[in-house]
Amino acid sequence: MSDSTGASVRLLRNATILVDVGDVTFLVDPMFSSPGENPPVPNSPNDRRNPLVPMPNGDLSYDAVVVTHRHQDHWDAAAKAELDADVPLFCQPEEADEFTDEEFTDVRPVDDEASFEGISIHRTPGRHGHGELAAEMGPVSGFVFEGEETVYVAGDTVWYEPVEETLDRFEPDLVVLNGGEAQFEQGDPITMGVEDITAVRDATAATVVVVHMEAINHCLLSRDELRSATEDVRVPDDGEWVNR
Repeated sequence: MSDSTGASVRLLRNATILVDVGDVTFLVDPMFSSPGENPPVPNSPNDRRNPLVPMPNGDLSYDAVVVTHRHQDHWDAAAKAELDADVPLFCQPEEADEFTDEEFTDVRPVDDEASFEGISIHRTPGRHGHGELAAEMGPVSGFVFEGEETVYVAGDTVWYEPVEETLDRFEPDLVVLNGGEAQFEQGDPITMGVEDITAVRDATAATVVVVHMEAINHCLLSRDELRSATEDVRVPDDGEWVNR
């Protein structure tokens, strides 16, 4: 756990994070596969098997699970096998039946807002790419966790108007972005790159944390490149806590 009593996040690997809001901890987008256990992302610029790196060691205690969408780098067979069947599991309404079919017994689809142990959970829009490709990638969501302090986990999205509207509406203390500038051999990136992240940085006074980097073969933007190209942006290593 972090030392913070407000809001903090621990990057585990890729988009798998622990979000602390007060005394409540959420495990977001669990991907537990061992390195190389999964094939490369199809139609991507290299053939490295996924994930590229192991999970870090350390405490993995949490109170509930949140899945922004069911792409394999956010929800995998290893997570399905390891998580307790009765864990409170928050998700998009479109994917609730799939979790139920996997025999999870406490699935809680979030249409707009839910609550858990005093924390308000708001589901927010996302656009996983640009144009037709974004539609092909299927529905994605972000989530806002609102307690004494507020954390916005944007999910797999690029910068677009609803992200700005979410920042304006909730005025979060801490924002977690999925970077890496993931892309296929054709088309524009489907997660945030330097320009998207800079736009978020300019739009909020929050602590901005960027994850979803150096773990999946089609994420081509490195941590060092992002750190060099941005200011006042936190780019944690795997296993690292970032406090508000």
